[in-house]
Amino acid sequence: MIPIEAITTIGGLVLPPVFDLVKKVFVKKGADTPEATMSSLAATKPEALAGYVEAVTKLKDAETSWFNRDVVGQASAWVVDLRAVIRPMTVVASMLLLGLDAGKAVSLEPGARASLLFIVGSWFGGRLTLGGN
Repeated sequence: MIPIEAITTIGGLVLPPVFDLVKKVFVKKGADTPEATMSSLAATKPEALAGYVEAVTKLKDAETSWFNRDVVGQASAWVVDLRAVIRPMTVVASMLLLGLDAGKAVSLEPGARASLLFIVGSWFGGRLTLGGN
C-alpha cells in the first residue's frame, strides 16, 4: 500500500506542471491583443492610434482600481512584505518541521506530514512549469 505522504508529495510535485501543460495545450492565446491592434492601427489608420492607446490606458486604470477596490490608500510596506513572504515562509517552515520529524526531534501525525509534504512538493512542482512562469 502506498502511504498518503507519497501520494500527496507526488501530487504536489506533478500537478502544477501538468496543469500548466494542459493550459498551454488547450487554452490558446488569442491573436486579438492590444499590441496586435496597435500594430494594425499604426499600419492602417495611424490617426486612430492615439485614441486607442488612451482608451486602453483608461481601461487598465479601471481594471486596476477594481482589483484594488478593497485597498484604501497606500498599503503599508510591512503589509506588502508580509503578503510577499507568506508562501516562502510556509515552505521553509514545512521543510524545517519535516527535517525535525526525520531527525526524531518531533513526531508528526501522518496527516500533518502529508500536508507539509504537499506544500513542499507543490512549491517544487511550481518551479517545473513549462516556459518558466
